[in-house]
Amino acid sequence: MTTPHALRDITERDGTDLLLPGHRVQGWMITNLIGAGGWSTVYAARPANKYPDRTGRPPAHPAAAPADVALKIMPTAGYAPRQTRRIVESARREVELGRRAGHARLIRLLDSFVLEAPDRPALDGAIVLVMERAAGSLRELLDAGVAEADRARLIAGICEGLAHLHRSGWVHADLKPENVLLDGDRSVKLSDFGLATEMTGTYGYAPPMGTLDYLPPERWRAPLGELGVKVRPSADIWALGIIIHEVFGSGASPFSGATPMARGAAVQEYGEGRAPLRMDQAVPPFWRALAADCLAPTHAARARHTAESLLARITAELEARGRGTGRLWGRARAAILTTALCGIAGTTLWSDAARANSSALDGLQGATAGTIRVFNAEKGCQERADRDPQCSLGLAIDPTRQYTADNVVPSRVWHGDVLAVDCQVPDGRAIIDEADLQSTRWFHVRLPPGSTPPTAWLPAVRTKDRPALRGCPHPATGR
Repeated sequence: MTTPHALRDITERDGTDLLLPGHRVQGWMITNLIGAGGWSTVYAARPANKYPDRTGRPPAHPAAAPADVALKIMPTAGYAPRQTRRIVESARREVELGRRAGHARLIRLLDSFVLEAPDRPALDGAIVLVMERAAGSLRELLDAGVAEADRARLIAGICEGLAHLHRSGWVHADLKPENVLLDGDRSVKLSDFGLATEMTGTYGYAPPMGTLDYLPPERWRAPLGELGVKVRPSADIWALGIIIHEVFGSGASPFSGATPMARGAAVQEYGEGRAPLRMDQAVPPFWRALAADCLAPTHAARARHTAESLLARITAELEARGRGTGRLWGRARAAILTTALCGIAGTTLWSDAARANSSALDGLQGATAGTIRVFNAEKGCQERADRDPQCSLGLAIDPTRQYTADNVVPSRVWHGDVLAVDCQVPDGRAIIDEADLQSTRWFHVRLPPGSTPPTAWLPAVRTKDRPALRGCPHPATGR
């Protein structure tokens, strides 16, 4: 994305019809220019009337119509047919991914439409994407200097977003600091899915495009087929390695060169084994090792370092440093909650610990206090009528232990499920969900007849209900 001061050159080069503040686009009013890329211009906008939806009707979900949005306008006029097809396909990818893979770490797509502007030929027929608006980008933060306290949290947030994308069957294919957006509290939102590719099996096909500084070695020599070039999740992992080095190495790439092409030549030398990987000594040892695994020279060597496994390593490192009660660790734990519990069919067995915890509650059996409804913070999962495994939620064996795959019962639950509930523990393990809501409260719930074990623990962030319940015997003490 190009910054506003460079937009005059873009306008003179391609005839882009820039919009001034106050201009209306359907139900939105332009407030200022955010930036421009090769095929699109992005504006900040606010509602021009009470209901900015193009129908003028109240939104079905009020939360889906924020006061400020970003309008990504993709003109189609004046391009050759082949270029127009690419623009339309790019927009289709963004809409499809936004419809099917919503997540707290992905920028939210609110609406899309084709602009009718007969008085502005350059914009007539443009595709408009209405998106959640962020406060800034990681690139801007890198330029200003990333505070040491923010670095690990930012990388964990990127891993969380990538883990969800990959689990949903997509490759971003253009991960870079410009496409890592930040909210006001600097929480991460991955964006710009114009090159995102849906996989068939373990790979997909993308246009032969991308940002040179973030392309893995194999992309420099990838054969171009009828469908494009083959891309895999390991390409995103490579880009993540570059970003890790930039975040901890004062914005510098690990590959030297005065231009992107020169740095690309260094990447190819490294990929062919003719040059070593040289990283800035300022990058701390843990992050140096993590970046080195992300920057393994081949897809095969990189494939085992998934976003989920990298996130687990970051989480373990933060916990080992005694940061388990801080906000930074809480967000990393939220990522584990998302990746390990919300989308992976577990192979966990009901352990002796589960039986021990259950025995401590035997006196409460048959004395159900009420019911509780399961809540999934992922909006895409709230709207699904089917019981998609990727939208399932895990229940814990022990609310005082880390909420990871080895502490989850085999049974799963989904948004809207109603469970019988006995009692509560107010001081269990702290959990933060995808919307950054935090709680240490856990509810002891009954599972459907025939489930093994018959009971489990639901974190309070997984429900909107707050029933009046007695306290449970504490799992750690039995009292």
